[in-house]
Amino acid sequence: MAKAAPKEDVKADPAEEKPGKSRKKLFLIMGIAIIAIGVGGSAGALYLNKKNVSGKNTIKNVQEKPPVFLNLDSFTVNLQSEDGSQYLQIAFTLQVEDDKQVEIFKQNMPQVRNRLLMLLSSKKPSEIASTEGKKKLSNEIVALLKQPFYPQGKPQSVSSVFFTSFIIQ
Repeated sequence: MAKAAPKEDVKADPAEEKPGKSRKKLFLIMGIAIIAIGVGGSAGALYLNKKNVSGKNTIKNVQEKPPVFLNLDSFTVNLQSEDGSQYLQIAFTLQVEDDKQVEIFKQNMPQVRNRLLMLLSSKKPSEIASTEGKKKLSNEIVALLKQPFYPQGKPQSVSSVFFTSFIIQ
């Protein structure tokens, strides 16, 4: 008997079949790797950015102190005449940096009151009656009180003025 010829595999050549499957696996693995790198890189960038930006804010927020206020006694001054004699009765509170600033203002209260009286008595009723006029006056008070009390001295730290009473009569 003659030997039968070897039976040929009905399946396609194994060399041709593996590259097709391995290519699909390769593309799948590459796709997953690209997505993982993108997600990881984005997450890392967000973490570092959050740490650098909001981390500073978090540290700053923790270090921020509550506001410090200094109430001043009320002032009554004659205003510059427009239509006869008018006066201003005003009270306000200063917002300062810290308790040290409060002490500096208290120690120099005669200068503080003098500066304020001179500024307030130089105003006309029409200049300070409007909201804009009050805002301008507030800014002028802040600028005036930031000026050092002594030559070559440090400026004071005043951030805001809050009017608690404002009467023009």
